[in-house]
Amino acid sequence: MKRKTYIFIFFIGLLLVPQIHFAQIDYNKTPDDDLGEVEDREQEYFFEALKQKGIENYDRAVTALLKCIEIDDSQSVFYYELGKNYNKLKNFGEAEDALKKAVKIEPDNEWYLDELYDVYAQQDDYDNAIKTVKQLVKYHPDYKEDLATLYVKTKKYDEALEVLDEMDAELGLSMTRDIIRNQIYEATGRKKEQIENLEDRVEDNPDEESNYLALIYRYSENNEKEKAFETAKKLLEIKPNSQLVHLALYKFYLDDQDAEKAIESMKIVLKSTRIRPDAKMMVLADFVKFVSENPEYEDDLVETTTIITDDNNGTSYLELAQYFLKKEEKDKALNYYQKALKLDGDNFGILRNVLLLHLDLKNYTEAESMSRETLEKFPSQPLFYLIHGVALNELKKPKEALEALETGLDYIIEDPEMEADFYQQISIAYTQLNNTVKAKTFSDKAKQLESSN
Repeated sequence: MKRKTYIFIFFIGLLLVPQIHFAQIDYNKTPDDDLGEVEDREQEYFFEALKQKGIENYDRAVTALLKCIEIDDSQSVFYYELGKNYNKLKNFGEAEDALKKAVKIEPDNEWYLDELYDVYAQQDDYDNAIKTVKQLVKYHPDYKEDLATLYVKTKKYDEALEVLDEMDAELGLSMTRDIIRNQIYEATGRKKEQIENLEDRVEDNPDEESNYLALIYRYSENNEKEKAFETAKKLLEIKPNSQLVHLALYKFYLDDQDAEKAIESMKIVLKSTRIRPDAKMMVLADFVKFVSENPEYEDDLVETTTIITDDNNGTSYLELAQYFLKKEEKDKALNYYQKALKLDGDNFGILRNVLLLHLDLKNYTEAESMSRETLEKFPSQPLFYLIHGVALNELKKPKEALEALETGLDYIIEDPEMEADFYQQISIAYTQLNNTVKAKTFSDKAKQLESSN
């Protein structure tokens, strides 16, 4: 629920409330009879209530306000403050009763109505909330957005759209109102009406890029690809420097098998400073897929991804690494994984892939030193002990290999395949140490686990 931007400052309230609401009582007058004593008690209870509310003792504030009302039940501010305290205590029934009395005394007091609205909103009492907001709208047009939201919650979609149309006409377009509008179209299946609304916007505001983009999206969603494509080309004519339009154009060009224009659009997206990283990554994934099927454009892919800034998260390098890995070009894959690792040095997946590629490429010295450093970051990951042990075995350091492998065994949890790999490497280490008995023992353990799988 949208609340007004006004804020009651407690100490200002202490000064102003008596002046505004008790103008008929002169608290500065020296009492000379019983009436003066009554007025003093009334003032004392009221300020006690404000103090207790300020320190969140709402029960005590209620008690003090009820004493105020016993003395004088004509003051709307007493009921207002009473309702606010009941609201804080989640005693919504009493809060509603008190605030209704305040509103009855001062029907046009915006603060009273707003607090009553809050009581209804907290209980999801939409019908009463709507009645109250309708009264508030005449004080602040912003409440119309609350009214539209309440209409949606009560499935009064036509009324909601009418309010949204009024606000758009008065205040211009708004993203938050568009979200409400789209919720209505989604709930009612009024796709045609949604598209017509966007078409009108494009016609009324031909220079507004966002209208075209929204219309392109809705056409595409409605499988009207030709209209979407034409709208995208129209936007490009009007705004030739638009970057966002290429988020749609590249797909249309791919569908038309216009590879050159598709690649150009993808490059614009990937180099853009206006487009979000997550959107870029979707385009990059499509670019990689396209090049996988059309390898003659590999140089374009590499050229583009090497200059992507994508928030320094290394995603573009990962896409390239995976692309080359699928092609079995392990040297290139390793190169891009290492670039990604420089940007995200604690990424478990990247570390694993780099280490495994070092082993595949027989870079045992690099695998040994890197796995040793990695174990300092991930001391309970058995895979890194296994890689470390393999590298040490290949470097003819069986004693060190045994130490790493035996340590790593303790961290394996219900993974017989990995356990078999450990036993196989332990067997290799014992073979290098000429301990054929233990070598055979662990080799047999490995074979037994493999056969059981």
